[in-house]
Amino acid sequence: MSPIDSVSVLPRLRRGVGALRRVGARGFTLVEMMVASALSGFILVGVLGTFLMIGRDGYNAANYSVMEAEARRALETFSAEARMASNITWHSANSVTFRVAGASSYLVTYTYDNSTSGATAQCFYRLAGGPTSTTDKLILVRNVREFAFRRYKVINGVDYTANNDLETKQIQITLRSVRTGVTTVATTNAVLSARVVLRNKVVTT
Repeated sequence: MSPIDSVSVLPRLRRGVGALRRVGARGFTLVEMMVASALSGFILVGVLGTFLMIGRDGYNAANYSVMEAEARRALETFSAEARMASNITWHSANSVTFRVAGASSYLVTYTYDNSTSGATAQCFYRLAGGPTSTTDKLILVRNVREFAFRRYKVINGVDYTANNDLETKQIQITLRSVRTGVTTVATTNAVLSARVVLRNKVVTT
């Protein structure tokens, strides 16, 4: 090859190498970027949804455990004193007072406060003494939305609704507590106790 031919070939080789470099360095097109962004968005939504669902389930499980523990302790406390009661004073479907028999008998009142404000609002609590006692109130269950005491009498082995304190031999408590979170659905726990027999109470019909 003559020197003249070599000189004419070199510029063509340089142009070919430059073209190859430009082809290799070409970026993504707009369509490719849009497809990649859409796929990334779907993946991110799925991950976030799973994360939120796990967090919500964990929060609800914790709330349910707390409510179950509160309700269990409340029912155990209430049932123990109701079984030992030698007398009952019915104030309303939200409040009763027991005279608990023992080495030294005492009065104890169980009440549900259905008000919307105050230290015991929407709480089921125990009060040592009668309903007007000034002793501290022991809150047993918080965030109670529904509550009712029911009293029963027993005639020939059949249970009937009692109409007064003298004929009351059994008492039942029903409550529903609720826990809510900012980003979670309300967790509810309905508790229905067995009817507690007032073992030490003498009844008249």
